[in-house]
Amino acid sequence: MKVLLINGSPRAKGNTSIALNEMIKVFEAEGVETKLVHIGHKVIRGCVACQNCFKLGRCVFEDIVNDVAPLLIEADGFVVGSPVYYSSPNGTVISFLDRLFYSTNAYDKTSKVAASVVICRRGGASASFDVLNKYFGITGMTVAGSQYWNMVYGLKPGEAAQDAEGLQTMRTLAKNMTFLMKSIALGKENVGLPAQEVWIPTHFIR
Repeated sequence: MKVLLINGSPRAKGNTSIALNEMIKVFEAEGVETKLVHIGHKVIRGCVACQNCFKLGRCVFEDIVNDVAPLLIEADGFVVGSPVYYSSPNGTVISFLDRLFYSTNAYDKTSKVAASVVICRRGGASASFDVLNKYFGITGMTVAGSQYWNMVYGLKPGEAAQDAEGLQTMRTLAKNMTFLMKSIALGKENVGLPAQEVWIPTHFIR
């Protein structure tokens, strides 16, 4: 089992890192290989809908998005962590995910387990959580839950370590993800993935 984790905070060792590292401890104890990629400090432009990725098999802009794409394709699990800005994930995270998911659209993600993790001072966590989960839902990924919504509280660097419930939520999330990844692997082996129909686009264009 392999899990790819994305740190979308501008601070490599801030509160988002504390939340993700709490999950990594559980994954490693469960024998799950982890790869943590810090993207929050990068300059990542948004998608321009040029659709060249359909021809090239990668995004037309050469940056960390194309570096991470093979890691996502290979991973069994995917975690995105982001601080909350104005009740939404960090703009860098949004640009990154828009391009990552669009440029890897040709790759089947239905056997992957995904989770979003959000960190805030006080409010906007559930709205940000909802935004991130939309990427997983539209691609058929299995979205893992925990004992509460996947959020940790903290403003100043290091404050997330004081949120005992939030850290427990992270540990429970990692355990649930591990169970789901192993269960899906067994299901693929013994039953197989559900058959997919050919996509029927509805645009209502006359």
